[in-house]
Amino acid sequence: MIAGESAFRDYLSGLSEQQEVALDTEADSLHCYFEKLCLIQSGWGQEPQSGWAEDLKLIDPLADLPLEEFFTALEGKTVIFHDADYDLRLLRRSGEFPDKNIFDTMIAARICGEPQLGLAGLVEKYFGITLSKASRKANWAQRPLSDQMAEYALNDVRFLSQLASILSDRLKELNRTEWYEQSRDRMVKGTRETRLRDEENLWRITGYATLSQRGWAILRALWHWRDSEARQWDRPAFHVLSNESLLRLADDASRGGRFSRPRIPQPRADRMEETLEAALVLPESEWPQVIRGVRTRVSKEQIDRFNHLRDFRDKVAREIDLDPSIIAPKASLEAVAADPSASVLLPWQRALLKLPTSQEKADGPVQPNLL
Repeated sequence: MIAGESAFRDYLSGLSEQQEVALDTEADSLHCYFEKLCLIQSGWGQEPQSGWAEDLKLIDPLADLPLEEFFTALEGKTVIFHDADYDLRLLRRSGEFPDKNIFDTMIAARICGEPQLGLAGLVEKYFGITLSKASRKANWAQRPLSDQMAEYALNDVRFLSQLASILSDRLKELNRTEWYEQSRDRMVKGTRETRLRDEENLWRITGYATLSQRGWAILRALWHWRDSEARQWDRPAFHVLSNESLLRLADDASRGGRFSRPRIPQPRADRMEETLEAALVLPESEWPQVIRGVRTRVSKEQIDRFNHLRDFRDKVAREIDLDPSIIAPKASLEAVAADPSASVLLPWQRALLKLPTSQEKADGPVQPNLL
């Protein structure tokens, strides 16, 4: 574990000599309200016998190391991740992470048509190794890490370099490298955008629709009470009260009958009671309303166009042995059927579906009959 200044300097010195490095991260989202970066796993080099990463390190972001220097040292290098979306979003909170040359083995596996996209499945297929899942829900903020946790974390980068090489070669064989690059670039661009929470409707948890509108008002109040408690305690909301308990409590309270209160510490229970009392006397005019989507009239031409696109997509998918949803998910087909100029598909996807490219669209009007 690299947690001190001297070890960090030695690590950066070794990193400077590398052309590529495999990285992964761990956070504490299952144990804290305010998620934070707890661990960075790093691997480079190749063992002579196995070809797996030879130099494996754990970097401790909780030790106040100057991660900006680490990010600067990564400039110009190929950085390998498996499913980089979450890692990049997490790392960006600590500074300007270089993302010009990312290789994502999960995206590569998807474009290659691999049936198993998880790292464990790919490692078992290509290396015959079964990875343990024992530390998947561990508290990565704890120090020191157990040997089991350290081994679990290092295995997330141990095989990435060789796996990236295998998948890169496969992409070239299939002539799909450009498909991969376009897909990777879209993912990277997406991680640069900030995701905003829908503060007005976060309380609409799975199962809320079965409640009455009065139950919605109570559930909304209880959800915000729980969120406030979780923030103050710095624990995930489910540590305060589960979604199932919130729904049951809101349902029982809305019916006006007797119901059992959950077992929680008294000060917290008192605040919950105050919340319940206020929600129970809320006038009907202030109850949450039904969310009504905007209905769009779908023409017969649009339906025919969608069916034509879907059938052609499925035919192409069978020919190239690729999951149809990778070529174009249903929502994208619907968008293109409604508006042929919709920018929901990548160039390689449009080409497979024989849809006009951006340049072709610029050269003249798009014909209604897309195929």
